[in-house]
Amino acid sequence: MSILIILIILTILLNIYYPKFRGVMGEFWTKLELSKLPKDKYIVLNDIMIEDEYGTHQIDHLVLSEFGIFVIEMKNYYGLIKGYEYNNKWCQYLGRNKNYFLNPIHQNYGHIKALSNLVKLDDKFFISIICFSNQAKVDVKSNSIVTQLDFLIGLILKHKEPIINYDIKQIADIIIKNNISNKDLRKQHIKNIHNKIAYNKELENNMICPKCGSELVERQSKRGRFIGCSNYPKCKFTKFE
Repeated sequence: MSILIILIILTILLNIYYPKFRGVMGEFWTKLELSKLPKDKYIVLNDIMIEDEYGTHQIDHLVLSEFGIFVIEMKNYYGLIKGYEYNNKWCQYLGRNKNYFLNPIHQNYGHIKALSNLVKLDDKFFISIICFSNQAKVDVKSNSIVTQLDFLIGLILKHKEPIINYDIKQIADIIIKNNISNKDLRKQHIKNIHNKIAYNKELENNMICPKCGSELVERQSKRGRFIGCSNYPKCKFTKFE
């Protein structure tokens, strides 16, 4: 086998498996960081999947304490990350290349609602954290917490005022009891996500808002041309070109 063919095969394998490898390592480093939290005050749960009437929710990391329940969505991306709190998608800049991905704040909001209903606890006790790898430069305009891994522990420890009077261990037990560990169901969850992304993409191509079903229209802003929902301000879906 020639060196060229070997290089081509290696390149193909790298493109397929490198993102998965980065994802696994990102989860590993996040678990390692969270393990530094005092165990007498914090309960850490990793890779939790629960189900509600809207489907399944895969939650990367949960930190339960009397200071709040921290719901952490880990994105092991690199490059420049740009976005706004209400945008449907954010952008990863890798040199001249752009990769768009769904706004993780919206994703985490769904997780929090599902958890809130599961443990019968008001969602005001849940704190959303979007965490990127240290290789990412984050330029996100948001009132929600968007940070890098190096600052994750410090941001959690900043919350020093007890706000939950319920037994944290009991809340953790409810979550663990309802955690879906079946591998087939977890694979179906990933498949559902891919199907939803493809469906939403088809709607956008047909100028239909994937959030509310209204017509999408072209608009102009200081940041350039973009596509927005005609149902604004009730629906804040936007897509910059």
